[in-house]
Amino acid sequence: MSEGEVTEITLRALEGAPLADSAIRDMVVATAHAIAERQGLEVARIHAEDDHITVRLRAGRVEAVGLALELRRLTTRWYTQKYGTETLWGEPSSSEEEGEEWS
Repeated sequence: MSEGEVTEITLRALEGAPLADSAIRDMVVATAHAIAERQGLEVARIHAEDDHITVRLRAGRVEAVGLALELRRLTTRWYTQKYGTETLWGEPSSSEEEGEEWS
């Protein structure tokens, strides 16, 4: 990471508006702050809407992606245990089903 680097990353629900509920939104935002603190990352800004959360970090892209992955993992686990549903963010369709090929 170069000094002063800022990276913004968005975690978006694939369907619906799960963050429209303020209790869920507050938990997701608090979890993002906790992950950043635990990893020694400085949060420049967090913005949440009904269907996504955007986190701006004073860090590089790798750190931002790591935070987003951990945020998805932790909040999905919390949400599924609390509400008994399959997922908070939705599951992407399989690239195999859509015929997408990677080379």
